[in-house]
Amino acid sequence: MIKKMDDKNRRRLHRKFHIRKTVYGTASRPRMTVTRSNKNLSVQIVDDDAGKTLACISTLEKEFANLKPTVADAAKLGEALGTRLKDKQITTVVFDRNGYLYHGVVKALADGARKAGIVF
Repeated sequence: MIKKMDDKNRRRLHRKFHIRKTVYGTASRPRMTVTRSNKNLSVQIVDDDAGKTLACISTLEKEFANLKPTVADAAKLGEALGTRLKDKQITTVVFDRNGYLYHGVVKALADGARKAGIVF
C-alpha cells in the first residue's frame, strides 16, 4: 500500500509509524493526536489501553465551522480543546503529531492547548 503513494505522503507515513512505536496513551495520560488537511483540522484524545476516544474537536463542528487550518485559528482550537479537557479532568497528555512536522499549524495547536493548561 505504501509503495503506491506519492513521495510526500509516504515520507509522512514512515515518520508516523516511527513515532507511534514509542508514543502510547494510557488512562492517566492519553494520547493527543492531530490530523490536518488543507481544509480542516481535527484533534482526538485517545486512551490506547481501552481503545477509546475520550474527547475530540474539529473544524467540522458547527461552533468551529468558521475556523480554517491557519496558525491563528489552530491556536483558538487548541485553547477550546484545553477547556474541554479541563471539564473532563484531563490535565496531562502525550502529544502525537501524527507524522506532521512540529511547525506552523501543529505547533500553534499545541501551544494553544498549553495556554489552556494542558501539560505535555
